[in-house]
Amino acid sequence: MFDNTTYSYPAHYKAIEAASKLIGFSMPSDVQTGALLQTLAASKPKASVLEIGTGTGLATAWLLAGMDTSSHLISIDSEASYQVIAQEYLGHDNRLQLVCGDADEWLVKSNHLAFDLIFADAWPGKYAHLDETLSLLKPGGIYVIDDMLPQPNWPTGHDEKATSLISQLEARTDVQLVKMAWSTGIMLIVKK
Repeated sequence: MFDNTTYSYPAHYKAIEAASKLIGFSMPSDVQTGALLQTLAASKPKASVLEIGTGTGLATAWLLAGMDTSSHLISIDSEASYQVIAQEYLGHDNRLQLVCGDADEWLVKSNHLAFDLIFADAWPGKYAHLDETLSLLKPGGIYVIDDMLPQPNWPTGHDEKATSLISQLEARTDVQLVKMAWSTGIMLIVKK
């Protein structure tokens, strides 16, 4: 049957999910988003991947599940109490580099790097430092953002910020994009 059911979860996903619930982590990426990230990562052999917003590592697990053995993932988060869960369950994977620090600063200092796939799941790289983030994307590289449809945890006024971000991305001439009113609202952008 053709539906949104996900049958195969990445290794350690359920353990990360349980640990996330124990600490009250309330910002996990949707399972559908994760399955899409896994598929996109699989489309980029020998990829350099960037995740902005590790959280507890739920989306990180999906990215790693799609990556080949020659790919590398840098995942950044400023909240050590969240990222420690990702370290516990995923830190043994030599394709993963967890960075605990300010993503705004990291994005500015890392302008010499280039990525095949970027998942921006935090304020930096999405609502702040958008130009710097997109400049790190290789031609043909994919930039993914989620939570573009209204979410229950959005603070007052966030809908205006999301609308502004969508307009900024739609106005760019250096990318091709598609908006998907699916999952939590996904924008998939490819750099020309």
